[in-house]
Amino acid sequence: MITHITASDADFEENRPRMFGIAYRMLGSAAEAEDTVQEAYLRWASADRAEIEHPGAWLAKVVTNLCLNTLTSARVRREAYVGPWLPEPVLTGDGTLGPLESAEQRDSVSMALLVLLEQLTPVERAVYVLREAFAYSHREIAGLLDLTEANCRQLYRRAAGRVTAERPAAAEPRFEADPERWQSLVETFMTAARSGDLARLEGLLTADARFVSDGGGVVSAALRPILGREKVARFTIGVLEKFAGDLQVSVAEINGVPALVFGGTGVLLVEFENGLVSGLSTVLNPEKLEFLQRQLSHS
Repeated sequence: MITHITASDADFEENRPRMFGIAYRMLGSAAEAEDTVQEAYLRWASADRAEIEHPGAWLAKVVTNLCLNTLTSARVRREAYVGPWLPEPVLTGDGTLGPLESAEQRDSVSMALLVLLEQLTPVERAVYVLREAFAYSHREIAGLLDLTEANCRQLYRRAAGRVTAERPAAAEPRFEADPERWQSLVETFMTAARSGDLARLEGLLTADARFVSDGGGVVSAALRPILGREKVARFTIGVLEKFAGDLQVSVAEINGVPALVFGGTGVLLVEFENGLVSGLSTVLNPEKLEFLQRQLSHS
């Protein structure tokens, strides 16, 4: 005699981290990911549990489809966003977004990749995230999205092709510095920036350095990416004078890489290429820092 075990709330909690991880990678927003997981719970609570044979697959399907609905409206909001859009920063050293033990896993939550995924259609993004970040088979993805396996393979090839084409050659593979080396490079850079040593700062930047600042129209920030060694150097000095001041600066693993946290006012991610700073990304929009602040208060 086979006894059917009815799905329980314990099954939901067991799958919560994966649901949040899927939603965050698809939406680029921790707040929206939390809302999605909550909506999934409401559907879980009202479902006939006896009919749910595989809770993990059922919940992944619900979350993925909720994200597809959200992305459709999010695209309109993003088009009206003031200035460059960056994902919400999330502490990842505590496993919030799942295991990030390999370069590929860390890449799946990187700011650079999440920005690139914005260019995909919602369904392409879903297929890419499920395949790349969670290693679902094309057959499993087809079941989650109610598509054919062949269609999923085609969508994945298209999405992967677009991501590869848009990604700068220097970002493949990503620069991996050990924490001590990273901290040394950043301290040198920050010392030059805070002292206003423009010549020294320019010497620490690649010729095609890029600075992206997300203020969302809430906080004053550059409305376009700053490009080029000299412009980035001058802008960096200005930003630190205006927003960092005497704030305490701490280092935390954010979106899979070490990053600088300036009190509750902003986050700065620094990318390196051959020991020089090639990219800077700062999130200053206070609405995008709320989830991170809650994480920091509990760490």
